[in-house]
Amino acid sequence: MTVLVTGAAGFIGMHVCEALLNRGERVCGIDNLNDYYDPALKQARLKRLQGRNGFVFAKADIGDQAALNRSLEDLGDIDRIVHLAAQAGVRYSLVNPHAYVHSNVLGHLNILEYARHRAGLRHLVYASSSSVYGGNQKLPFSVEDRVDNPVSLYAATKKSDELISHAYAHLYGIPMTGLRFFTVYGPWGRPDMSAYIFAEKIMSGKPIPVFNNGDMQRDFTYIDDIVAGVIASLDTPPKRTEEEAPHKVYNLGNNKPEALLDMIRTLEGALGRKAEIEFKPMQPGDVKATYADIEASRRDLGFEPKTSIEDGLQKFADWYKGYAGK
Repeated sequence: MTVLVTGAAGFIGMHVCEALLNRGERVCGIDNLNDYYDPALKQARLKRLQGRNGFVFAKADIGDQAALNRSLEDLGDIDRIVHLAAQAGVRYSLVNPHAYVHSNVLGHLNILEYARHRAGLRHLVYASSSSVYGGNQKLPFSVEDRVDNPVSLYAATKKSDELISHAYAHLYGIPMTGLRFFTVYGPWGRPDMSAYIFAEKIMSGKPIPVFNNGDMQRDFTYIDDIVAGVIASLDTPPKRTEEEAPHKVYNLGNNKPEALLDMIRTLEGALGRKAEIEFKPMQPGDVKATYADIEASRRDLGFEPKTSIEDGLQKFADWYKGYAGK
């Protein structure tokens, strides 16, 4: 049987595909390879997957239902889906809001519609985000917390995905799991994320923009730990009960928030260069701190992050210097 992975040329998507292939799964990857950031990085990730036994790829925009269905019509043995494709980024949602509704709401609905017509579909795992916690003041963030106060359109679309998924699980009995990722970093990471932005600035001798005057904390989570959580979730579909639809939501985070300035100092050491810091005010849509309560994912999925920020940033820095030729 086959696992469909959407967003296969993305940061998390590529690593999930590799993990599935490494354990002998057949994987169908789809991605639209858009230009939100340099498509060359997406192509380089895809190159690591293409040619591997068991991997097939189709270029498709999940927001275009007809194109999506055409790309998948000959793949009749798909029994699980890892849905990671989305328009990412908080700040870009202030610039191009329509892209978020197209990919994150309409695209998510299209994947669910595809799933509900797949006889024998065992599980659909999809990417949510720690951004859904929005203006919550209580730390750490728990999946039991209310998430009714999004502070960005990106967060609102991800909360919408959770609500739509619950409705489909209730109506059609599709086992589904949403994963709220917390600040994922590591080799092959996205250029719009802090680790990549900071590394690029440090190695180029340019100042790093640090928002809220440095008074920020993030629950930085290394990519290998995230992938382990995704695979554990895929292997643990929720069951319908008399009281509940077969739909669960979990946090995947490091359970250890790091001060942003401490993270920068650690990255300086990993790169062997000093950073020039440019303090700036808080940006619209940002939150001051993220911190994952992972009690539920530990209990149900056996999720246990293992990578320290020091080890993770060293691995990222080694990759970055090689990839960027620096």
